[in-house]
Amino acid sequence: MLIISHLRIGIGQGAAGAGGEAPSARQLCRNPRSLMSLATCNLSRGLYPESVNKSKRVAEMVVRHQGQKLDAHYLGYFDCFNQRLYYEAHDVLEQLWLADKHGPNGAFYKGLIQLAGAFVHLQKNRLRPAAALFKLAVANLEKYPRIHESLNLATTCELARKWLEVLEQGRFGVNPLTDQNSPALKLELEAHER
Repeated sequence: MLIISHLRIGIGQGAAGAGGEAPSARQLCRNPRSLMSLATCNLSRGLYPESVNKSKRVAEMVVRHQGQKLDAHYLGYFDCFNQRLYYEAHDVLEQLWLADKHGPNGAFYKGLIQLAGAFVHLQKNRLRPAAALFKLAVANLEKYPRIHESLNLATTCELARKWLEVLEQGRFGVNPLTDQNSPALKLELEAHER
């Protein structure tokens, strides 16, 4: 719960109330988006909530992968995924998927996004939605050769099936994800399409 006893925000034109005055705390609380937007505009770098400036966050996550053989967003996905930053992995790869969602790799990127999304659900203890995304991920990834974009899809699909099986065997009553058993995805950078 957020309690605002005194709110003083310097705001420009367009943010004032009907009479030209700044909106009251009560008015802001009725619209949480406005409150979040106004509250974050003066935060120090690094303190912004996840919803603020997504493009900038994604750019920061992929910059170190620039200039490599594979796309920086693609490489950034694996970097985030393997650090248990599944939501960020989803965000990073989404940039690539949006540009190619109807192209030859559209379902491939979508499957990887769904795989990361399944682990986001596990982190939030949403077991049934995680299972649904594991199924969708496998369905999308199975459309491609065993090795695609330097990723062994047989291994990746088996990983998704294993997590799905554990969820189903536990009848969605126990979250199998722990710090000790977090999955990792490994690219086979010397592999060729087969």
